[in-house]
Amino acid sequence: QVQLVESGGGLVQAGGSLRLSCAASGRTSSSYTMGWFRQAPEKERDLIAAISRNGRSTAYADSVKGRFALSRDNAKNTVYLQMNSLKHEDTAVYYCAASVRPFYGLGIKDYDYWGQGTQVTVSS
Repeated sequence: QVQLVESGGGLVQAGGSLRLSCAASGRTSSSYTMGWFRQAPEKERDLIAAISRNGRSTAYADSVKGRFALSRDNAKNTVYLQMNSLKHEDTAVYYCAASVRPFYGLGIKDYDYWGQGTQVTVSS
Protein backbone atom coordinates (compact mmCIF):
# COMPACT_ATOMS: atom_id res chain seq x y z
CA GLN A 1 0.00 0.00 0.00
CA VAL A 2 1.10 3.57 -0.57
CA GLN A 3 0.06 6.91 0.89
CA LEU A 4 0.10 9.99 -1.32
CA VAL A 5 0.36 13.62 -0.27
CA GLU A 6 0.08 16.47 -2.75
CA SER A 7 1.55 19.92 -2.26
CA GLY A 8 2.31 23.05 -4.24
CA GLY A 9 -1.16 24.29 -5.04
CA GLY A 10 -2.20 27.89 -4.60
CA LEU A 11 -3.36 31.05 -6.29
CA VAL A 12 -1.60 32.21 -9.44
CA GLN A 13 -2.34 34.72 -12.19
CA ALA A 14 -3.17 33.58 -15.68
CA GLY A 15 0.02 32.93 -17.61
CA GLY A 16 1.90 31.97 -14.48
CA SER A 17 3.36 28.66 -13.34
CA LEU A 18 3.07 26.25 -10.45
CA ARG A 19 4.77 22.99 -9.62
CA LEU A 20 2.77 20.35 -7.83
CA SER A 21 4.47 17.57 -5.93
CA CYS A 22 3.14 14.20 -4.88
CA ALA A 23 5.11 12.47 -2.16
CA ALA A 24 4.60 8.76 -1.67
CA SER A 25 5.18 6.82 1.51
CA GLY A 26 4.81 3.19 2.33
CA ARG A 27 5.52 0.96 -0.62
CA THR A 28 8.02 2.52 -3.01
CA SER A 29 6.45 4.70 -5.67
CA SER A 30 8.48 3.06 -8.44
CA SER A 31 6.06 0.13 -8.16
CA TYR A 32 3.21 2.28 -9.50
CA THR A 33 2.06 4.04 -12.59
CA MET A 34 1.31 7.58 -11.39
CA GLY A 35 -1.35 9.95 -12.61
CA TRP A 36 -2.61 13.44 -11.97
CA PHE A 37 -6.30 14.20 -12.10
CA ARG A 38 -8.24 17.38 -11.62
CA GLN A 39 -11.80 18.18 -10.70
CA ALA A 40 -13.43 21.56 -11.15
CA PRO A 41 -16.65 22.46 -9.30
CA GLU A 42 -19.65 20.49 -10.58
CA LYS A 43 -17.48 18.62 -13.09
CA GLU A 44 -16.14 15.10 -13.27
CA ARG A 45 -12.65 14.18 -12.19
CA ASP A 46 -10.46 13.94 -15.28
CA LEU A 47 -7.08 12.37 -15.92
CA ILE A 48 -4.70 15.02 -17.20
CA ALA A 49 -1.30 13.33 -17.09
CA ALA A 50 0.25 9.95 -16.38
CA ILE A 51 3.75 8.58 -16.13
CA SER A 52 5.09 5.05 -16.29
CA ARG A 53 6.89 3.35 -13.43
CA ASN A 54 10.36 4.09 -14.81
CA GLY A 55 9.42 7.59 -15.96
CA ARG A 56 10.20 6.93 -19.62
CA SER A 57 6.64 7.25 -20.86
CA THR A 58 4.21 10.07 -20.28
CA ALA A 59 0.79 10.96 -21.59
CA TYR A 60 -1.24 14.14 -21.39
CA ALA A 61 -4.78 15.25 -21.97
CA ASP A 62 -5.16 17.57 -24.93
CA SER A 63 -6.20 20.36 -22.60
CA VAL A 64 -2.77 20.49 -20.96
CA LYS A 65 -0.47 19.13 -23.66
CA GLY A 66 2.44 21.46 -24.30
CA ARG A 67 1.86 23.38 -21.06
CA PHE A 68 2.20 20.73 -18.33
CA ALA A 69 5.10 18.36 -17.78
CA LEU A 70 5.07 15.31 -15.56
CA SER A 71 8.22 13.81 -14.10
CA ARG A 72 9.19 11.52 -11.27
CA ASP A 73 12.15 10.98 -8.99
CA ASN A 74 11.86 7.43 -7.74
CA ALA A 75 14.82 7.90 -5.39
CA LYS A 76 12.75 10.53 -3.59
CA ASN A 77 9.42 8.74 -4.08
CA THR A 78 8.04 11.92 -5.56
CA VAL A 79 6.17 12.85 -8.72
CA TYR A 80 6.13 16.40 -10.04
CA LEU A 81 3.64 18.20 -12.25
CA GLN A 82 5.08 21.38 -13.72
CA MET A 83 2.27 23.62 -14.91
CA ASN A 84 3.09 26.53 -17.19
CA SER A 85 1.01 29.08 -19.07
CA LEU A 86 -1.83 28.53 -16.66
CA LYS A 87 -5.33 29.49 -17.69
CA HIS A 88 -8.42 30.31 -15.66
CA GLU A 89 -9.93 27.03 -16.84
CA ASP A 90 -7.12 25.14 -15.11
CA THR A 91 -8.71 26.07 -11.79
CA ALA A 92 -9.54 22.84 -9.98
CA VAL A 93 -8.59 20.51 -7.18
CA TYR A 94 -5.64 18.44 -8.38
CA TYR A 95 -5.25 14.85 -7.23
CA CYS A 96 -2.32 12.50 -7.43
CA ALA A 97 -3.08 8.81 -7.85
CA ALA A 98 -1.20 5.52 -8.12
CA SER A 99 -2.03 2.39 -10.06
CA VAL A 100 -0.54 -1.07 -9.74
CA ARG A 101 -1.31 -1.64 -13.43
CA PRO A 102 1.03 -0.97 -16.35
CA PHE A 103 1.03 2.45 -17.89
CA TYR A 104 -1.01 2.14 -21.08
CA GLY A 105 -4.74 2.65 -21.35
CA LEU A 106 -5.53 3.39 -17.73
CA GLY A 107 -8.73 5.13 -16.76
CA ILE A 108 -9.85 6.62 -13.49
CA LYS A 109 -11.17 3.29 -12.24
CA ASP A 110 -7.74 1.71 -12.67
CA TYR A 111 -6.10 3.87 -10.03
CA ASP A 112 -5.91 2.27 -6.61
CA TYR A 113 -4.59 4.96 -4.27
CA TRP A 114 -5.38 8.66 -4.06
CA GLY A 115 -4.07 11.74 -2.35
CA GLN A 116 -6.28 14.26 -0.62
CA GLY A 117 -5.98 16.87 -3.37
CA THR A 118 -4.54 20.36 -3.61
CA GLN A 119 -6.40 23.43 -4.81
CA VAL A 120 -5.11 25.36 -7.81
CA THR A 121 -6.79 28.67 -8.53
CA VAL A 122 -5.87 30.70 -11.61
CA SER A 123 -7.08 34.27 -11.64
CA SER A 124 -7.94 35.77 -14.99
